[in-house]
Amino acid sequence: MRYPDWLPPEATQITLALFLSFLIGLEREERQAGDHYAFGGVRTYPLIALIGYGIAVLSDGQLLPVALGFAVIAAFLLLSYWHKLGASGYSGVTTEMSGLATYLIGVLVCHQLYWLATTLTVASLLLLEFKTRLEGLARRIDPADILTLTQFLLLAAVILPLLPDEAAGRFAINPFKTWLVVVAVSAVSYGSYLLQRLRQGKRGLLLSALAGGAYSSTVTTFVLARRSVDAASPRLYSGAILMASGMMYLRLMAFLALFNPALLSRLWQPFSLLAALALLGGAGWARSGQADTARPDAAHPPKNPLEIGAALMFALLFIAMLAATRLAAQYLGSAGVYALAAVMGVSDVDPFIMSITQSTPQLTPLSQAAAAILIATSANNLAKGVYALSLGSRAAGRQSLALLLALAALGLSALLWG
Repeated sequence: MRYPDWLPPEATQITLALFLSFLIGLEREERQAGDHYAFGGVRTYPLIALIGYGIAVLSDGQLLPVALGFAVIAAFLLLSYWHKLGASGYSGVTTEMSGLATYLIGVLVCHQLYWLATTLTVASLLLLEFKTRLEGLARRIDPADILTLTQFLLLAAVILPLLPDEAAGRFAINPFKTWLVVVAVSAVSYGSYLLQRLRQGKRGLLLSALAGGAYSSTVTTFVLARRSVDAASPRLYSGAILMASGMMYLRLMAFLALFNPALLSRLWQPFSLLAALALLGGAGWARSGQADTARPDAAHPPKNPLEIGAALMFALLFIAMLAATRLAAQYLGSAGVYALAAVMGVSDVDPFIMSITQSTPQLTPLSQAAAAILIATSANNLAKGVYALSLGSRAAGRQSLALLLALAALGLSALLWG
């Protein structure tokens, strides 16, 4: 930061410290309109910042004087807190914590950490001003959601950095990339889970289908098919099932963009077309059957997709599919890879497709890998049609089977493009 020749640097620093602390004091002054006791305002907080700045100047870079000054300010704030407890019985410590933050702002300005001081001020003001909204948010958050977020952070921020980024063993399995696949799939599942939680209790069957399809179109087909048994709107449910399958293509495109852009370059056109047809066609078909109102989503709460056991199971499936794909490519050629793709499409296509991304182009040529993915997705659509016919109402099951058979046929016809 440059200063005018006639203005000493300390003057600008003091002005900045006063301005930042004045903002906090102004916010606290407004809070004093309540009945309970409040500490300080537009004069006290600037004084605290000036004390922090002055002690930092006199300490000449030593940490001990600054720490002692912090302790003294904390002691005065503790006395104020005791007085507040006796006078009003109000036990909140937000004001006292903002006083300590103001002291640190003065110290940071003295050390020319202007960005950090300003950020600390802005963050403090946001937390203070959004008190009502934040407290309301805390009441709405379920403890299970906190556990889910903790599990995701465990997968992504704790376990992943510890794994070696080197291929090992006969199948050249890379632990870091393997777990990175788990984290990516979990991230998409977690986003879908949050969306379903936000929509829970509201009428939005099609939105539930979109969110569920982003997680697993197979699981979503199971759920929607079962729900259609007690509903009188088969077109609504069969259209929603088709839309969930359309989301499958968008989800797979995101995974290919992350782990094998070369494969995406071969598949983005057919995948985009198939996704558009499924989403638009499913929405139009469902809209024609919305005369009968679907039941609220509250009766079908979303299942947490981030259980540690589920993540470990996916990792094991991914490793198994990676080994099976490489064995099929090595000993059976393209026919073996295609057969494996058709078999794996019956359940969940994610482990197989993610294994393809890791074995291409070393063992599986791009054209062969793209064809295998198209076969797997078409087989999965066919399997979902059978599931819907078996589990859903007669009308919804037949409609879902017909729609998904058409989507599977279009997917296989894309093989002719290559």
